[in-house]
Amino acid sequence: MSLGGKYAARLNAFKKNGGSCGCEIVQMIQAAGKVGGLNAADLNFPDHFKDMNGPEISELLNDSGMALNGLAMRYYTDPAFALGAFTNPDPNVRQAAIDLTKKGIDTVALMGGQLMTLWMGQDGFDYAMQCDYRAMWDSTIAALQEVADHNPEIDIALEYKPNEPRAYALMPDVGTTLLGVLEADRPNIGVTLDFAHVLYADEMPAHSANLIGRHAQLMGVHLNDGNAKRDDGLMVGTVHPVATVELFCELDRMGYDGVIYFDTFPDHSGLDPIEEARTNIAITERLRAVAKELAGNNELTAAISRQDATQSQRIVANALYGNSA
Repeated sequence: MSLGGKYAARLNAFKKNGGSCGCEIVQMIQAAGKVGGLNAADLNFPDHFKDMNGPEISELLNDSGMALNGLAMRYYTDPAFALGAFTNPDPNVRQAAIDLTKKGIDTVALMGGQLMTLWMGQDGFDYAMQCDYRAMWDSTIAALQEVADHNPEIDIALEYKPNEPRAYALMPDVGTTLLGVLEADRPNIGVTLDFAHVLYADEMPAHSANLIGRHAQLMGVHLNDGNAKRDDGLMVGTVHPVATVELFCELDRMGYDGVIYFDTFPDHSGLDPIEEARTNIAITERLRAVAKELAGNNELTAAISRQDATQSQRIVANALYGNSA
């Protein structure tokens, strides 16, 4: 039975034959609309707006039974930002990245959305003695403040990842990202948690979510799975089901009621994206139900308070796989 979740999926997964996304936005949204339970969408800016403007895409989303959750900036597709967007050594390029972000924020507002996600994979470095770390950090904080002040009604969410495309990201983990949020000191700046990115950063997802909730706003959850060696984008709960259940327990405790966005890569292994999205929803609904069941389990609460993994793992396994002990 559905828990009434708000779900979105990576639209580029629905491309036909790996084509360019701009000319295929209609096809991608219509394909996503065929997945029962997908009721929200995140679009990439400016990539997904090459052939259609905001109001046209809003109409298309409405016709497909989906609402706009927000936009995600995509600087890395522009060769001008290869040395960084907010950290670029050229002040004119840095300002161009800021201005492009402001244009994206205006588009979010025009379409009735409330979230702009910044994944700044190009903002980092590759070599020792390549950059001035203080200058890069200062430029990033100043840029975040400028884009946040552009429209305080729009949330600005930082999505961290250890690396890619740069060898070292400026904000690679939850602690560094939270330092950035605290220094930027704007009420509309928060964090998006990506499950596979968190694993890649050698973190436990529920722990990271808890830290975000203590020091900032959790503005988005990108759900997927992986083997912690890279950003695998595997289907939800297929590698780390217990950690996924624990994340849902923490999200419920925090009162998170935002969209769950499936940032998975069916196209990387030739899977049918519609069937893959349906599987993500089915597994997610099951694991969320388990999390709600465990929330009222006094034995589990007691075992966790004792840090008794033998008992806690048995209780969770029984909830997941059936009572065998």
